[in-house]
Amino acid sequence: MMKKYFTPQEANKRLPLVKKIVSEILDKGKKLRLIIEQNDGADLSADGLALSEGIEELMKELEDLGGYYKDWNFEIGLVDFPAMIGGEEVFLCWRSDEKSVHWYHSMEEGYGGRTLIPEKLLV
Repeated sequence: MMKKYFTPQEANKRLPLVKKIVSEILDKGKKLRLIIEQNDGADLSADGLALSEGIEELMKELEDLGGYYKDWNFEIGLVDFPAMIGGEEVFLCWRSDEKSVHWYHSMEEGYGGRTLIPEKLLV
């Protein structure tokens, strides 16, 4: 199966729905972290299991849109979209506090290697 690569414009068109999904993931993730902290990492309660399943469903919905959730601490809501820039396979990188997709990073570097997308590709 061929992988879908996104242009910044295509990724930005998906952001209204992506933002909604990520907001729900962050909300459920923070609640789940609180439950885990209160139980000292013991087995999850029914509420915790329901939250975990809900997060998995939301992440699947995000993947169906072509994005991948990357913030496992549920703090800033990172989403990556596969792309090609300069003949290199990269991820367009968006954070939930950003208005649009303006960053990318190599597959190897991850978030720490975020670089501004060249202006000519944003037009």
